[in-house]
Amino acid sequence: MTLLSSTGFFVVGALLGHLLPRFPFLLMSRAKGFNTRFPPHPEAVPLSPHLTQRVLHMRMFYWMGLLVVLLPLGLGLVSVRWGNASFGFGLWISGGWFLMNRTQSFIGGLQPPWTLSMATELQMISNKAEGPDACCNWASPHWQVATVVCVNCKAELSRMARPDLGRKRSERRPLGFLRLLISDGYPMVTLPEEEE
Repeated sequence: MTLLSSTGFFVVGALLGHLLPRFPFLLMSRAKGFNTRFPPHPEAVPLSPHLTQRVLHMRMFYWMGLLVVLLPLGLGLVSVRWGNASFGFGLWISGGWFLMNRTQSFIGGLQPPWTLSMATELQMISNKAEGPDACCNWASPHWQVATVVCVNCKAELSRMARPDLGRKRSERRPLGFLRLLISDGYPMVTLPEEEE
C-alpha cells in the first residue's frame, strides 16, 4: 500500500469517526416532524414547554454520542487488527478524541452546549412571564441569538446565548452542515463575562 492510499484511508476513517458519534444531534433532531412547533432558523424562538423539552432533547442527543462512539472505536480496533490499519487508526483516533472531548466536562473545562440548568432557567423565565412578576402586561419572551428578550417591552430577561436547537439551518445544506460540525452545537456568539 502506498503512502498516498494509506493517507486517504486514514482521512476517510477519521472523517467517519468524527461524524458517526455526532449523528444524533446533527440529523435526528432535524427530522421533518420534529420542528413543527418552532419558527424557522434563525428567527427568535418563543419560550414555551416545547422549547424546554427541545433543550432537554438536545442534551440527551449530546450525551447519546458517548454510546454511538463505541461503534467507530470498535470498528477501528477490528480494522487495525484484521483489516486496513490506516482506516482503523483514523476511526480510533477520531473516536477517541470525541470520547475525551465529551468526558472532560465531568472534571472541568467547557460545559456542554445544552444543560439542565439552561432548560430550568428558560422554564423559570417562561413561568415568570405568565405570573404577576412579568416584565409587562403582555410579556412574550423570545430566545434570540445572544439573549432572552420580551418582544413587547424589549426588556432583557437573560443574557444566555442560544446554541443550536436542531432546526433546519437557513444556510444551504453543505455550509450549514459544516458550520454545525465546526461549532459542535455551541452558540456562534460569546458573551463577555459579567463583572461581580
